[in-house]
Amino acid sequence: MSVDLAALHGKLVDLHLHFDGSISVPAARRLAQIAGEPLSMSDAEVFDHLSVGDECEDLNEYLDKFQFPLSLLQTREQICECVYLLQEELHQQGYLYAELRFAPQSLCEQGLTQREVVEAAIEGLRRSPFEARLILCCMRGDNNLAANLQTVELAAEYLGNEVVALDLAGAEALFPTRDFEPVFARARELGVPFTIHAGEADGPQSVWDALAMGASRIGHGVRAIEDPELVSELVRRQVPIEVCFTSEVQTGALQSYQHAGSLKRMLDAGVNVTINSDNCSVSNTWVGRELLLLGEAIGLTETDALRLMRNAVDASFADEETKQRLRATLDA
Repeated sequence: MSVDLAALHGKLVDLHLHFDGSISVPAARRLAQIAGEPLSMSDAEVFDHLSVGDECEDLNEYLDKFQFPLSLLQTREQICECVYLLQEELHQQGYLYAELRFAPQSLCEQGLTQREVVEAAIEGLRRSPFEARLILCCMRGDNNLAANLQTVELAAEYLGNEVVALDLAGAEALFPTRDFEPVFARARELGVPFTIHAGEADGPQSVWDALAMGASRIGHGVRAIEDPELVSELVRRQVPIEVCFTSEVQTGALQSYQHAGSLKRMLDAGVNVTINSDNCSVSNTWVGRELLLLGEAIGLTETDALRLMRNAVDASFADEETKQRLRATLDA
């Protein structure tokens, strides 16, 4: 089976897209130029700095690839330009809607405050007519509770102002999901919806913990297949999972052949699956490529792909008016 991407042009939806992991080679050159430090590397060398190879062993090694792109996102102008350029690239690739996520605390190494980072990202978002929203990521760690709580407060302050939700990202196996209950207790108090990276580097218990905290969606979530009761719970609650096929193979969450079978079983079980890129540059992919891979791996058809895009619209953190507009485009 195969998927006709031409028929899906203008209908692609991505809910799990880290903009700091999705900097293209031309964008990297532009961001370096803004800092007054043009890149002397060849395009191939820049690409190697931005992307992981087949030798990637686990999530921790995968996360190391963010050091270079993060160094290009430490000024207001760089952040604003990066968000704008990414939206323009997504539009050209045939995207309809995307939720761009990032950790404000990771972009403060040269003196910016988290508030300044968020405002720069919002400014960049507004520069493009492409339909996108922002998700603010808290980060896994053992000494950043104050920074995470500040991210929560900012998400609440800017909620509905291009910011639509929170997330928790980072080294899942090193810093278990359950340790971040105080962060999401505050999010619940403030009425901020959230997704949580879970069930990727850590097992099913990580997903259970995310559900117990009140997560509206699960980032990745593929290890849920190891626990039939958890799969049934995801179906019962209709909590969407944000599958990122390529990156999950790269980080070792599942081997390629396992992943295809697991994804097919979850779809057949009725899990609300969405298909996403995770990091366009780090993983060298995009939603169109993910759909093609799934066409080859599990016989995904064009009709199936449209259903998955509809799943994504329904699962998005966008307001209902925006969802109705996006559904109308998908149904046209």
